[in-house]
Amino acid sequence: MTETVPSAPLPPTDFETFARLDIRVGTIVEARPFPAARKPAYQLWIDFGPQIGVKRSSAQITVHYTPDTLVGRQVCAVVNFPVRQIGPFLSEVLTLGMPDTKGDVVLIRPDLTVPDGGKLF
Repeated sequence: MTETVPSAPLPPTDFETFARLDIRVGTIVEARPFPAARKPAYQLWIDFGPQIGVKRSSAQITVHYTPDTLVGRQVCAVVNFPVRQIGPFLSEVLTLGMPDTKGDVVLIRPDLTVPDGGKLF
């Protein structure tokens, strides 16, 4: 088994830099396989509540999740990055995850259900 070694910490930053990242929670309302992606991925539609709405994301999370297990799950995402073209798909938010011991993505999500659109602080 190949084990993933955590990377070295980055140099210190300040709170203002952190505060410029708009990290929100949303609920996945639709998930589809993304066969056009270079690496295995899903297309996600995530509802961030009435102020932000539903945004799209491409996520390489196929090892631990299936589309059926993703729908209804809350996830955290950066909602203020520029839109990114991934093949024929526009990814509007960066869905957040961390690597397991093999380097496969495990989604970041709240322990308890919280209102969609809630901001990480």
